[in-house]
Amino acid sequence: MMDCLAVAAGGAIGAVCRFLIGKLPIGSNDGFPIKTFIVNIIGCFLIGLIAALALKQFADSPRLVMFLKVGICGGFTTFSSFALETGGLMENGAYITAAAYVILSVAFGIGALFAAQYLSGKVF
Repeated sequence: MMDCLAVAAGGAIGAVCRFLIGKLPIGSNDGFPIKTFIVNIIGCFLIGLIAALALKQFADSPRLVMFLKVGICGGFTTFSSFALETGGLMENGAYITAAAYVILSVAFGIGALFAAQYLSGKVF
């Protein structure tokens, strides 16, 4: 139960941070989603840092690691988890699996988006 509370607290922090970045008065007229791009890049950096520190500094605090990785980074963006997993595959020499994961994640993610939009128009 304490693990769930740690993740929930971190998730709330991550989600609020994401919300606040969305309120920044930045952007461009060319349609590039700069705020989401910033969130995803920051999230990737944070989860990489947390994963590295977890091995050195936080090895005896798995709940803190869960709070930071699953909670804050997960609430902030799931792209950070995607990047961490892809990086892990590449570090283990699973380049084909990593490439397949990237291609399939992007293709299926975009496909799911369009499928949901299509179904919402048909069902709702």
